[in-house]
Amino acid sequence: MKIAIVRQRYNPYGGAERFVERALGALASEGAEVTLITRSWDGAPREGFRQITCDPSYSRLFGGRAARDRSFANCARREMAQGGFDITQSHERIPGCMIFRAGDGVHAAWLDHRARVLTPLQRLSQRWSGYHRYVQAAERAMFADPALRAVICNSQMVADEIERYYAVDRSKLPVIYNGVDTAVFHPGLADEFRQTMRAQAGIARRAPVLLFVGSGFERKGVPQLLRAAARMRRVETRLVIVGADRKLAAMQALAARLGLAGRVYFTGPLKDVRPWYGAADGFVLPTLYDPCPNAALEALACGLPIVTSTTCGAQEWVRPGKNGWVVDAVDNVELADRLDDLAALAGDPAARAAARAVAEPLTLPAMADRLLALYRSLGRPQGGRV
Repeated sequence: MKIAIVRQRYNPYGGAERFVERALGALASEGAEVTLITRSWDGAPREGFRQITCDPSYSRLFGGRAARDRSFANCARREMAQGGFDITQSHERIPGCMIFRAGDGVHAAWLDHRARVLTPLQRLSQRWSGYHRYVQAAERAMFADPALRAVICNSQMVADEIERYYAVDRSKLPVIYNGVDTAVFHPGLADEFRQTMRAQAGIARRAPVLLFVGSGFERKGVPQLLRAAARMRRVETRLVIVGADRKLAAMQALAARLGLAGRVYFTGPLKDVRPWYGAADGFVLPTLYDPCPNAALEALACGLPIVTSTTCGAQEWVRPGKNGWVVDAVDNVELADRLDDLAALAGDPAARAAARAVAEPLTLPAMADRLLALYRSLGRPQGGRV
């Protein structure tokens, strides 16, 4: 079977890219002929697939991001049409693909959620943004295109949103959760890293440590997290924020203004977050919108109870009071209370076991099996293995 996978560019910290890498490996191992259509995949693993580079010129002055995405989409559509592929799977909003993986969720839903924290002027700017208008138009066109036969959703929340915003039939919306390597992410990391990481950061051995992992601080809820942390009763709790963002300095300044100096530790971007999963007692992600974050699944696999939001796909794995809590992302008072509750679970073996139990069935082989079953259901050439 000839399969084309479309993703515009590689980000070493991106969850979608990790999904693509895992899917490529699973497909190649099954004997599929896999082609990656991309603008740039520099720095990523290249074994097991062929790469087609679509990097047409576009006007950075007139059009910007919309022009960039449109130029790539047009090039990718030509390659999909001319390549003789049995299956075309896009991770970008491109009409004409057979499968779309909604790893970034529903753009229209994200804009609605984001509007909750914007000023009236910012909401007006968002509404008339050329980029957002382009993405929403591409999203509508893709979901209405007759070529689309399935949308891979990485959470029930995303499936619900696609059905609600675009009236896509539920039979076209299979939920295939992100896989996690449960042998790499596991509770034993605490024995390996807890004391050394805390010592390096100057954190007391017994202080509860809550961990945030994510890039894109506005969307992931760092401003709300800091404001909630300033309201916590358990002031001995330490907050560790891992991630890259243009507003890193601004968030550090906000932490200082809120009186959190010495209570919040910013690490910047890290390629290997496992040491901090081992050092932490809980994981927190009060995101304004996140379809299904890999970081939350990795944290659960490491035995960390979590606090996340009602606009995060990971909410469906949370059993309130057992392995975490779910809150409104913009309710700083409730978030502060749940952070105190999460800190109180530090070292609780039942909470750690309940967190780990969520991840155990969500392995990489399980994800690959569901992907392959979907591909087989959509068509297989005679004599093909996949």
